[in-house]
Amino acid sequence: MEQKRILLASPRGFCAGVARAVAAVEETLRICGAPVYVKHEIVHNRHVVADLERKGAITIEMLSEAPEGSVVVFSAHGSPRAHYEEARERKVTLIDATCPLVTKVHLELLRYLKEGYRVLYIGHRGHIEGIGVLGEAPDEEIPIIETVSDVDRLDLGNPEKLVYLTQTTLSIDETADIIAALKGKYPQISAPPLQDICFATTNRQIAVKALARQVELVLIFGSQNSSNSRRLMETVRAAGTESYLVDDISMIDEAWLSGKQAIGISAGASAPERVISDAVDFFRQRDYAVEDFEALEENMRFTPPPELLNMRAPKG
Repeated sequence: MEQKRILLASPRGFCAGVARAVAAVEETLRICGAPVYVKHEIVHNRHVVADLERKGAITIEMLSEAPEGSVVVFSAHGSPRAHYEEARERKVTLIDATCPLVTKVHLELLRYLKEGYRVLYIGHRGHIEGIGVLGEAPDEEIPIIETVSDVDRLDLGNPEKLVYLTQTTLSIDETADIIAALKGKYPQISAPPLQDICFATTNRQIAVKALARQVELVLIFGSQNSSNSRRLMETVRAAGTESYLVDDISMIDEAWLSGKQAIGISAGASAPERVISDAVDFFRQRDYAVEDFEALEENMRFTPPPELLNMRAPKG
């Protein structure tokens, strides 16, 4: 009888931006002590958030929930300009854990507006990252493009200077279709110098697309509100392979495994490695052999937020 096996996709799990943000909260707790207030979930993973809250972090959505003069960490997703102004007014000690790749999109928006461009934003309405980016210019009318149908409905006239920016956690395939539609309708449209979809999102989608060709089912570990995790599941399904998004092994339906000889496992960029370790134990108990499936190598690291570097510096 053929040996049942699971294939562990690589890269998977924490990206550089998530690792930086989580470490920022942990180090802030060590330096400043509890409580440390975190504006919005530091990353979209309930296990990570719960772990930090056990250590003394308090997740808030409004800065008014943090006492004046307290210590506040801004999440990896980025924040609108107004939140920085409010933080100064409330005299909080601010640690900005925004992912540098998200900050890049913020800066691109400001630069293009200053240069007189009409800007379009490809992303999901209501997602915290887009709220932060568009919050850099709250008085500007910036259309949000979610689908090719949104492109069809655009009525911009014929602006000479037009550019698109994108949310960092989108599906590369779906975004390519939207960009193609934009270029077809507005041939003059410009792209940012480097694509906005982050390297980790892209790498994980490439890996699961390759993995999907080798297995009968792919389980994506990540929280339901994680955009990049959901895009991984959608990428696998678009390749014609069954896939589910689960927070942890408690969400696995044994019926999914029936008759499956080869199962792939990956994790969104905000999922901790321990959920994968639990999954490995789960499948070993069901007589699955474990194999690594390395699609490409990823070694990116980001430096800590400058506010933390300043806290580390010796006084004197």
